[in-house]
Amino acid sequence: MPGPGMCWIGKEEMDEVMDVMSSGYLFRYGNLEDPAFKRKVYTLEKEYARYIGVKHAVATSSGTSALMVGLLAMGLEPGDEVIVQGYTFVASYSSVVFAGGVPVLAEIDESLTLDPNDIEARITPKTKFIMPVHMLGNPCDMDAIDQIARKHDLKVIEDSCQAVGASYKGRKLGAIGTMGAFSLNIFKTITAGDGGLIVTDDEALYERAFALHDQGHSPNRASVEIGRRNIMGLNFRMNELTGAVALAQLRKMDRITSTLREKKRKFKDAIGDIAGMKWRKVYDPDGECGTLLTVIFDDTDRAQRVAAELGTKTVSGSGWHVYSNMEHVMNHLKEVGQPHGYGTLPRTDDILVRAINLSVGVVDAGLGSAFGIHINSADDEIEAAAEKFREVALKEA
Repeated sequence: MPGPGMCWIGKEEMDEVMDVMSSGYLFRYGNLEDPAFKRKVYTLEKEYARYIGVKHAVATSSGTSALMVGLLAMGLEPGDEVIVQGYTFVASYSSVVFAGGVPVLAEIDESLTLDPNDIEARITPKTKFIMPVHMLGNPCDMDAIDQIARKHDLKVIEDSCQAVGASYKGRKLGAIGTMGAFSLNIFKTITAGDGGLIVTDDEALYERAFALHDQGHSPNRASVEIGRRNIMGLNFRMNELTGAVALAQLRKMDRITSTLREKKRKFKDAIGDIAGMKWRKVYDPDGECGTLLTVIFDDTDRAQRVAAELGTKTVSGSGWHVYSNMEHVMNHLKEVGQPHGYGTLPRTDDILVRAINLSVGVVDAGLGSAFGIHINSADDEIEAAAEKFREVALKEA
């Protein structure tokens, strides 16, 4: 089952798409004064920036391209090191590599996000960026990370791809660092099937990011702009159909996150008294997306047994989200002389092998969240899932 946004695709998305189809304008550019041009991507960028609380947003073809555009716009140069956690989606690493940088892996804490206490040990003269990943919709400890970045004059790019709609101490994630990247694929809080956005308050970075995502052009071009391009770019543009779906989904964002948080609260309350386990740390309980409920067992063997009986797996087995499971990334790190392979991050390994993700809005075996509930689950379904978890967890104690 895909993420919560996909479960709420309905008339609003269909109406937005048909508005585009009836106009005949599928390209993101057109004459803003022409009523036949529906400017869905343009409107999405404006509304998304306003929602996040920044001045600028650029819509891209994916979350991966948003990260890559952001890194390049912020001045990543070949050989620059980017500190990023060992538990994240592969795109956090691949975007760094294809932008010419070197990912430097760091430990997570029990929030399953970047451990601020491990960052300074990873800093070298080549370090230029910190990439905190708000994994599973849970905000990183941004106060601590920002303090370290300022101390060492490092830039921060937030990987908010799994945290669309989340916040930290009243600020939307993605608006805290210099730039923030988001994903709109089918497993995310809201979706357009695919797509992404990169956001910033910095005018110069916005213009540079826009040029990088569109062959060097300046923002919202209407023509070829001969002689006006001063950097080279690629094609990471979003089209009008994707923008139309994303726009309808964005307008459902607050209803989606409030529903997820409420269902998560009910699920959590029903299993909260089981001994020998704890919840993952959440730095802002009011600001998380609520897409997953993560439990961390005291005992590794018990965690493995519970996961197996529930038909799922511990987070350590969740595919391209655990550094040591990414053989292609490990091969690359070996080639560039970076630590690699299982055991490189012992604290991360220990946490993930004892953790189980219970689905609330994202039912995804690749995240280790094959068991749980979903955004449309009724109270009786939540109670049934909680009772099943209680039964198994108590039996395997």
